[in-house]
Amino acid sequence: MTTLLYDGSFDGLFTAVFEIFEYRYKDVEIISRESFHQENIFAEIHEVITQPEKSERVLNKLEKHIGKSGIHQLLKVFLSEDSEMENLILSAVKQSVRHPGQNILENFADSDVLKISKICKSVDRERHRMTAFVRFEKMQDGVFFSKIDPDFNVLPLIRKHFHDRYQDQKWIIYDLQRNYGLIYDLESCDFFYPDEKPDFGDYQQKFHDEEKSYQVLWQRYFTKTNIVERKNMKLHIQHVPKRYWKYLTEKW
Repeated sequence: MTTLLYDGSFDGLFTAVFEIFEYRYKDVEIISRESFHQENIFAEIHEVITQPEKSERVLNKLEKHIGKSGIHQLLKVFLSEDSEMENLILSAVKQSVRHPGQNILENFADSDVLKISKICKSVDRERHRMTAFVRFEKMQDGVFFSKIDPDFNVLPLIRKHFHDRYQDQKWIIYDLQRNYGLIYDLESCDFFYPDEKPDFGDYQQKFHDEEKSYQVLWQRYFTKTNIVERKNMKLHIQHVPKRYWKYLTEKW
């Protein structure tokens, strides 16, 4: 068994895929350096140096067979952070090479393709919920700030939604679990990666003077419009699972 170690990036993963074919490796596995723990001291280790040109060659070839939508599916598998995601993507590439001209992602009889489909549905569901449940809070500098903690790394998938919808105000969305965020300054919308995890201990003290008033007004509105006689908590939780309540001002 040859283990290919890569840097955890999307380009790094597809560089590893390229080198599997380049060096004609047969029995292989792809693992990120961060999650690698060597158990077999006799295992052959191949260190992958990320090369975007190699990654691009694989993706361009794949796109001819599975289309842009297929590439987007593989991106969602990557962002799922599933423990099998590297080798599921490798399996898809190998099948595409064996069956040129076919969209192998439509072959649900294959167990790996079926797993890819299920993962994509889960990631899509989380992406949709993040667009629905994100709540911004106005800070003292006028920037609207939101903290999220999604099950999957969906920040790249919701970037366009928030950029298109909130173009008239500065905002930041920060992923607490993955320690990076998305910032829009009225001109560009970019990812940022702080060196240290921010301390949110005095977070509320940095609110704009208007923010707490708006929160109280919204909570009152939510309470007043609630019809107790028509309350159906089971249905409510089905549409708004409890793990998302921490984002919602009306649930505080």
